[in-house]
This record gives sequence, C-alpha cells and structure tokens, in this order.
Amino acid sequence: MKTRTAVVSLALFVAMTHAAPVSSPQIRVTPGEVDSMQAHDAEAGTSGVRGIRTTVVAGDPSQPGSYTIRLSIPANTRIQAHTHRDNRTAVVVAGTWYFGYGNVAAAAAEKALPAGSFYTEPGGVAHFAETKDSPVLVYITGSGPTDTVYVGQGSEPGAR
Repeated sequence: MKTRTAVVSLALFVAMTHAAPVSSPQIRVTPGEVDSMQAHDAEAGTSGVRGIRTTVVAGDPSQPGSYTIRLSIPANTRIQAHTHRDNRTAVVVAGTWYFGYGNVAAAAAEKALPAGSFYTEPGGVAHFAETKDSPVLVYITGSGPTDTVYVGQGSEPGAR
C-alpha cells in the first residue's frame, strides 16, 4: 500500500509540474477518492478497448492544457499498436504492465513494468501494451488535446 500511495503521489506531482502555475487548480486526492470518481470506457487519448476503465483525475484530455488519467486495465487485455499526438509520461501503480514500442504488437518487444515503473509515450511514436494474469493501474499525464490513432486502422480500438 505504501508503494501504491507513493506512486500515485509521484504521478500527481508529474501532472502538476506540467501545468501552468497560474491556471492550475489545487488537487489532493487519495486512491479511494480516485476510485469513487466517474470512470468511462473511452475518453480522449485512451484505447477504447473493452473493459478498460478511464478516470480523468486532472484537466481535460480533449482540451488544451495538462491532464492526468488513470487507466484500470483488466487481466488478459491487449492494446494494439497506436499513437497519440502529445508527449505523455506514465507510472504503473499496480500490477505488471507489458509495454513495447513499434508498429506491430509483439511480445518480444515488450518489457515487463511492475508497480513503481515509469515510461514515456512520445507523440507520434507507436506503442502497445498488455496485461497477463493480473489487472493493472496506470497513471498517464500529457498535454492536450490528445487522441489515439491505431497503426493501419485509423482510430479503431484493438482488443484481444
């Protein structure tokens, strides 16, 4: 639990350091408070894959400015190769996230990222991910507006 709290704090710190100082609201939320926020199956900049729940923690990914989203990804879920227009940073809060870069989702290109791991999603760079036998929580921070474009498929979500 201490690791999860520290990682959530780090994710929110990263989100707030991307924000403009004058227009940034003061935000303090606990993991339980984030759990009680409304989650959606698809939001701007998310995969749209069935079962993944997206919670906007700060900002609005569809508008200019910084945002932070939390992805709750069920076990045995795959997100096919896709890009986003903005540079994004992410922290794995729980579970092990198998993440890779490239135009085709390939297990050989994935790296196992356990809780506490950090990674980037550079704008325009194709990447993919999957969970295996356990669910995963990831916090992602970027500067909107964002989008999701699947490689070779336009904006269609990929699913397992």
